[in-house]
Amino acid sequence: MDKFVAHILVVDDDHEIRSLLKKYLNENNYLITTAENAEDASKKIKIIKFDLIILDIMMPGKSGLEFIKDHKKKIDTPIILLTAKNQSNERVEGLEIGADDYLSKPFEPKELILRINNILNKTSKSQQKRIIEFENIKIDLNKLLILKKDIEFKINNTEKIILEKMINNPGKIFSREDIGNVIELNKERSIDVIITRLRKKIEIDPKNPKFLQTIRGAGYVLWIE
Repeated sequence: MDKFVAHILVVDDDHEIRSLLKKYLNENNYLITTAENAEDASKKIKIIKFDLIILDIMMPGKSGLEFIKDHKKKIDTPIILLTAKNQSNERVEGLEIGADDYLSKPFEPKELILRINNILNKTSKSQQKRIIEFENIKIDLNKLLILKKDIEFKINNTEKIILEKMINNPGKIFSREDIGNVIELNKERSIDVIITRLRKKIEIDPKNPKFLQTIRGAGYVLWIE
């Protein structure tokens, strides 16, 4: 799934809508699985962890609202409802029982993309780690502090941004270019200085780093797990 932004389940009894949404969302780098009714969707969410569900309200058999009632307490997947213009009561009920947003048919595909992106951005931010502890070290991004053996080190906003990326991608190698793009800095020497400064705050022995390591010819990686 490397080339895809997220994995989305599209649930609609209309084959044409499913096909059009799959084609359009695929073109916008979303991996799409489809289901023709609530029962089919129920089977798929048992075996696949989706990032978002696009759900039609009016379907044969169980409705979209019934699907939400059955599953919203069991899953934390955000849901966008597809509704008809005259379904204002259903829209309100859907939001009350756990849907995250709705879109009335017919709709502009670009508007759907915007709503998807807004929800996924909020979900991603809420799931990001902000405080981690490993060995005798605690990093608290909320307070902009690193606590090492009961000694406090303050971190600035640039250091916070780098740590935030690395903490939420443990084991991922960040090239100097990657880091430069994140902090909007294109001077490699300056990036090296920032990493050296961070090591003094994180490492027991900054000259022989155990956690914030250099991968020769590739970049830097944070090993915390």
